[in-house]
Amino acid sequence: MKCHLLAVGRRMPDWVAAGYEEYARRLGGQVRLQLHEIAPHRRSSRDSAERAMQIESERLLAAVPEGTRVVALDERGAAWNTRELADRLAQWLGSGQDMTLLVGGADGLAPACLEAAEVKWSLSPLTLPHGLVRVVVAEQLYRAWSLLNNHPYHRA
Repeated sequence: MKCHLLAVGRRMPDWVAAGYEEYARRLGGQVRLQLHEIAPHRRSSRDSAERAMQIESERLLAAVPEGTRVVALDERGAAWNTRELADRLAQWLGSGQDMTLLVGGADGLAPACLEAAEVKWSLSPLTLPHGLVRVVVAEQLYRAWSLLNNHPYHRA
């Protein structure tokens, strides 16, 4: 299964790229995590947060590969524990359908992205830096995969 991680933002610190790449690499062939960086909107003093969010969301939706199931990362989404994420991952793998995860910019996702999503996933009630979200998503997918495959990484 291909898992497309569409994230608004470019030029992340080296530690973000290293962390993301480490867990994406560990996933191997069964789940191929691919990062697609979406250019953030350059706001002028006349632009509102809503306008920036709208433009970035249009860019995100335009980049969603056709036929993929869409999951929006949103603070108001469902918070899954590791076992629940592993169960979801098993369902997604079993469907044979590729998936796309949407990560908004500094202002979040516009309603159009949330409406396009089959499900909304909250990583935490905390506000996380966007670079860290990439690392956490990759690590949590790897942890869920390791649980499904009886790999010793997950020891809970």
